[in-house]
Amino acid sequence: MRRGWLAILSALLGVTALGTMHSGALATDVVHAPRIPASPSAGRAATNQWSASNWSGYAVTGSGLSSVSGTFRVPAVTGKTRGRPSYSSSWVGIDGFNNQQLIQAGTAQDWSPSTGTAHYYAWWEILPAAETPIPSSAITVHAGDMMKVSINRGTTKWTIAVTNTTTGKTFSTQQNYSGPGASAEWIVEAPSIGGRTVKLANYGSTVFDSGTVNGASPNLAIADSGYMKKGKRHISTPSAPDNDPQPDGFAIQYGAVAPPPPAS
Repeated sequence: MRRGWLAILSALLGVTALGTMHSGALATDVVHAPRIPASPSAGRAATNQWSASNWSGYAVTGSGLSSVSGTFRVPAVTGKTRGRPSYSSSWVGIDGFNNQQLIQAGTAQDWSPSTGTAHYYAWWEILPAAETPIPSSAITVHAGDMMKVSINRGTTKWTIAVTNTTTGKTFSTQQNYSGPGASAEWIVEAPSIGGRTVKLANYGSTVFDSGTVNGASPNLAIADSGYMKKGKRHISTPSAPDNDPQPDGFAIQYGAVAPPPPAS
């Protein structure tokens, strides 16, 4: 009986086997890691240029990139009421594609089978530190909300800004960052907990749009896109870029099938 009451109390307080929940998080040591390359599947090279075990979406490379921005709609995650928790993150960032440095911000969309509910929150991160959840007092996040992320290098510090354009709430912070600015990304990710890539939550689909790099359109091409795979299974796949009138966005969905690009 004592253990039963403890379980009930833990559920009420938001405690899970993976850690104490804060700002909707299911774990306290979530890391949004650099891209972990995976061997491309036969026949996929013509559609997507790269593959990874933790990333899917678009990445462009360059030199000394100093700003990136983009918008996306928070996807609704679903899952079963048995098994392990699952996680997904939507973010915009600089670096991490071909190096181990990364500055980024976005949202988490996680599934808790013990409660049968989804958890959403915003966060920012500069490796090697784990994510910093943005307090819900600053920004609340719900499925369907439209988010905007911008990251800009200033004279002495970088500014990370996250805006929920649905609610009008904005959070910003200024931080030191010394990465080379070698890539910019718009990504749906399976994050890492305890040094291991966790199970990707079924996030359905979402759309990234209005991407910029150094204040201009990234001019996305299909060669900039990559899919996520686990073993031989493709588990997250982006579309071809849009063209409205510049290619600055794309759709992405859970599973092996690429969605159609967003309508112009």
